[in-house]
Amino acid sequence: MNPQVDAYLARGCGRCPLVGTPQCKVNTWREALQQLRKILLDCGLSETLKWSQPCYTFQQKNVVLMSAFKAYCALSFFKGALLKDPAGILHKAGPNSQAARLIRFTSPQQVLDMQPLLRAYIQEAIEIEKAGQKVRLRQQPEPMPEELKNILEEQPRLKAAFEALTPGRQRGYILYFSAPKQSKTRRARIEKYQQQILAGKGMHDR
Repeated sequence: MNPQVDAYLARGCGRCPLVGTPQCKVNTWREALQQLRKILLDCGLSETLKWSQPCYTFQQKNVVLMSAFKAYCALSFFKGALLKDPAGILHKAGPNSQAARLIRFTSPQQVLDMQPLLRAYIQEAIEIEKAGQKVRLRQQPEPMPEELKNILEEQPRLKAAFEALTPGRQRGYILYFSAPKQSKTRRARIEKYQQQILAGKGMHDR
């Protein structure tokens, strides 16, 4: 057991002002998260903390992330798109998700009832890592907003830093920058994240 995950379960992820309070999402789902943690460790995965959330790895490869949300807690499989999903319990994290898939839980009893099924899914995810399988990702399927194109052309250093990011990080920025309807808002978002891009980080990296 990783002491950083102990702290996460005790106080929360620390990404919002509710950390350590009864209103913290981790506090809401603590019992279910503890049960999920036991299952993941029993399956032989290593435990660490990434993106302020418990992450479970096999031979240093990310396999599954454990998260707490307002309406549910979840296991997020990094290569969930490759899982067979015979029970039909995997969901896309969002409409633009390519590789990751979630299993959502709304009670500790649900976790207990699903234990055999969860172990089978986790074991399949481990086998996918052992085999070195990869999800074929669409490379920047969304068009780059004009504001981003213009700023990158104006700033060669920023352009080089953006192009050096992983495709997933680039895509995350493109989706976020493209969302506002007004050009002014799109440009403001780009300017806000310039230092993050120059540092070689994705939107949620610290």
